[in-house]
Amino acid sequence: MTLTLRVLLLLGLCWNTISEGPPSSPKSPAGLEFQLPSTNYETKDSYTPGPIGVLFQMVHVFLHVVQPNAFPEDILRKIIQKKFDLSTDYEKVVHYEMGIIVCATLGLLFVVLMPVVGLCFGLCRCCNRCGGEMHQRQKRNGAFLRKCYAVSLLVTCVVISLGIISGFVANEHLRAQILQTRKLAGSNFRDLRTLLNETPSQISYVLGQYTTAKEKAFSDLDNIKSLLGGGIQEQLRPKAIPVLDDIKAMAAAIKETREALLNVNKTLGELKKSTARLSTSLQDVKTNLEQSLNDPGCSVQPERATCDDVRTTLNQLDDNTNLGQLPSLDKQIDNITHVLQTDLSSLVQEGYKSFNDIPESVQNQTVDVVSGIKSTLNSIGSHIENVKEQISIQNKLTGFSDQIDDVETYVHRTLPALEEYNSYRWLGGLVACSVLTLIVTFYYLGLLCGLCGYDRNATPTRRGCVSNTGGVFLMVGVGISFLFCWILMIIVVLSFVVGGNVEKLVCEPYQSKKLFQILDTPYLINEEWKYYLSGMVLNKPDINLTFEQVYSDCKDNKGVYTALKLENIYNISDCLDTQQFTQNVSSDFENMEVNIDNIVLLDAAGKKNLQDFISSGVDRIDYGAYLAETAKTPTKVNLLTFAHGLEEKANQLPQGSLKRSLASNAQTVRMIYHGQVVPLESPMKTLHQSIQDLQHQSSGLGVKVHSIISSLDAAQNFIANSLSSVIVQETKKYGNMIIGYFEYYLQWVKISIMEKVAACKPVATALDSVVSVFLCGYIIDPMNLFWFGIGKATLFLLPALIFAVKLAKYYRRMDSEDVYDDSSVPGTWHLNL
Repeated sequence: MTLTLRVLLLLGLCWNTISEGPPSSPKSPAGLEFQLPSTNYETKDSYTPGPIGVLFQMVHVFLHVVQPNAFPEDILRKIIQKKFDLSTDYEKVVHYEMGIIVCATLGLLFVVLMPVVGLCFGLCRCCNRCGGEMHQRQKRNGAFLRKCYAVSLLVTCVVISLGIISGFVANEHLRAQILQTRKLAGSNFRDLRTLLNETPSQISYVLGQYTTAKEKAFSDLDNIKSLLGGGIQEQLRPKAIPVLDDIKAMAAAIKETREALLNVNKTLGELKKSTARLSTSLQDVKTNLEQSLNDPGCSVQPERATCDDVRTTLNQLDDNTNLGQLPSLDKQIDNITHVLQTDLSSLVQEGYKSFNDIPESVQNQTVDVVSGIKSTLNSIGSHIENVKEQISIQNKLTGFSDQIDDVETYVHRTLPALEEYNSYRWLGGLVACSVLTLIVTFYYLGLLCGLCGYDRNATPTRRGCVSNTGGVFLMVGVGISFLFCWILMIIVVLSFVVGGNVEKLVCEPYQSKKLFQILDTPYLINEEWKYYLSGMVLNKPDINLTFEQVYSDCKDNKGVYTALKLENIYNISDCLDTQQFTQNVSSDFENMEVNIDNIVLLDAAGKKNLQDFISSGVDRIDYGAYLAETAKTPTKVNLLTFAHGLEEKANQLPQGSLKRSLASNAQTVRMIYHGQVVPLESPMKTLHQSIQDLQHQSSGLGVKVHSIISSLDAAQNFIANSLSSVIVQETKKYGNMIIGYFEYYLQWVKISIMEKVAACKPVATALDSVVSVFLCGYIIDPMNLFWFGIGKATLFLLPALIFAVKLAKYYRRMDSEDVYDDSSVPGTWHLNL
């Protein structure tokens, strides 16, 4: 225990730690995460005996029945304090040990009485008493008694056999486990060395991870263009980019509007000319028809009626549109052309450029600040390297490693003697089990020969050899029982007293941590110290540092710092005090000046260009008139229909000049339709659609431009008034991110040292290996099972020998017997000896 405490104390002296409670696990920044490499140990932290554990539990139940009293804490405290006086405290001892004392007393009575009883029994039989007379009296229930004795002996032998098997198993298990002790000790010593050897590398690893944090910070400092500059950009983007996008779209709309006006104006001019030619052609046809209708043939019936019909349709031959009255769009085109003399798209690109130049400007203005911060971070690294050199742990660990080597040498020097003694013990246990096996074997042979050789028709003096041999085997078993049972009982009593007390006084209280609770009693080990462990480790006996708490923490694989509460005497903040450095970094970020005053989204010329576009008159064009005229058909009537009707009327006339004139004019109308009307229809529809599109583009033009100008002014005002606060906010955020890396690192260092570095689980495992595994699991449990099995078998030898003596009378050949003959007087019998 002293060595263990010294090892724990040494591991605590290897570093200094903060005087705070265990911090919570910090949230790792993006892209930065530390993980202390895990240490693997050989020794298992739990022990399971296997299937034999069921038998061990059975013995534990028996011991609980025999010894149900609570653990004698007061007696143990007095023993530790050297205040125990047997003359005054014997009553408490007797009360606690009452069950064991009673069982041991009964065992000793068995030891004393069995040889005496055996001697008396032997002398008695020599005097032809106690069943020694070779004469068997006939009884009416003799067959029933023989069967009862045989069954009882068989059952008793089975019980004895179970006890012998338990003895053999326990004896062999104990031998095998003792042979495993060397392996158990070796793995524990290797684990302790691993703990000592890994501790310096763990400390170096923890302190060395500063380089990882520094490299991450350097990477972000080198990337200040996108991190800080990009952050400022993202804050301005919702205000600036939508406005620039709207202006860019408006610049494209101005160009599209001019193109649309030019197309409309051009198409309109061409259509005016075409409709004028159409009107002329129709007028010529109309004139020719009027002249033809003046023919004398139209004055006689029935030709006159036909001519009148034709004359009434002449007014349909006319142009249906009035495109010539629509004004030209040259003025609006000139206005738009004047607006386009200012390259609004170039001005917008300049706005984009000034916005996109923010990251570059930030990088250029922070070169000196970044260099200074890097220098400060390098200074922190140098400081941590000095801390690593100050922790001269290796020299201290070397001394304790030597002590572990000495203990291991002593253990390995003692183990051969233990194994040798174990071989003697194993041989003694084997002899004891063999003696019992020999006895029960004679009983089994006696039962076998007796049952197989017994003849119910044979008289006692004429029993067969096999039956007689069975009886002899039974009596041999009885004789050996009397000779050795008391010796076996001595072994049982001694192992019972030792194994039972160790189980109840050491193993069970160790598992329930009662032993630790007793050791943690204030002022117990040292009357001047309230808590002995804190007084020895921390030199502060008033601090509540207990054996139970240290054992539990080590069992949970916590760091030695947490287990020993070293925060009460050591402080790593003095060694890892980087507050001055982090304050310097914070000051550098706070004093960082970033001036971005050249962001102009759109200058005055651009704004005037937008206002000129409003004044171009595009939105004031009478689109209704244009749409109304372009929606009309070129002629009032369908010329094909008119020509067809004219031909029908001509066919009604007799042959002559009138008929030929009407037919010729009909043909002319068809030619006008195909040559002039049809080519007009498609341009008219196209012009109509173009005017609709132009109307849609120019609808609400003033409102749109005024909205863009208002948004532009608002964005420019936001940049002018709020840019400085945005820069301060993003700079603070960026600085907190850089400093957060080191805060996270330092927090991780604290948690690692408190909970992970030098995790003392091997110490708890070593203690468990000594007490729970080696003493209780390897030795006491098999020992208790051994005395339990042998004791049960020895105890049942007593009823077995009684049944064997009784049964042997029915199997052995007698020297004389009772003979019954028929008498001359009915109802009477004569006995002949």
